[in-house]
Amino acid sequence: MGRINWLQSLHWNEEQLEEMRYTGYAYLRQGKYDIAIPFFEALTVLDPESAYDAQTLGALYLETGNPKKALKFFDKALKIEGDHAPTLLNVCKCLFLIGKKEEGLKLASILQNESDPLISNVAKALILAHS
Repeated sequence: MGRINWLQSLHWNEEQLEEMRYTGYAYLRQGKYDIAIPFFEALTVLDPESAYDAQTLGALYLETGNPKKALKFFDKALKIEGDHAPTLLNVCKCLFLIGKKEEGLKLASILQNESDPLISNVAKALILAHS
């Protein structure tokens, strides 16, 4: 049995997806994560190749205290997009939260060398906090 193409089944196109993203992001910006999560859960089903939707859902789960679920979606985003430093930094945070300190430190050690100071500085702070 093959995967269902929900966009095709619903007769939706990119315009409807963008409207859902916009609405979900609006709730996210308001801090209404409990409302934003179902939007991005649906988007990961409707557009399974969107790294953005997977990253955003992972960030929402991380922010709401569910690092194991967050890790699942960060892994999905990395499979789609490859090494994306902001996503890897969130993976690092998840690893520390679920008690995988050594893995978190290894990843943070790599990320502390990123050229983007927003990534490298947070990685350095994570190393200091967890060493």
